[in-house]
Amino acid sequence: MSSLQPVRGTQDLLPAQMRRHRAVVETARAIAARYGFEEMATPIFEFTEVFARPIGEATDIVAKEM
Repeated sequence: MSSLQPVRGTQDLLPAQMRRHRAVVETARAIAARYGFEEMATPIFEFTEVFARPIGEATDIVAKEM
């Protein structure tokens, strides 16, 4: 039976880390709102082709990071 592993490059935020993370996010959100910016959400994961097509499959980004 295989054990579950987080996706490479991701990590869990435990309660203390999450409180700090939320404070940073809320501060950034409040500052952005003051300047008229609105919130949006984009996918967390994308297909490799999204990056490989415009920059080529032989780049470090695609070869190492993806």
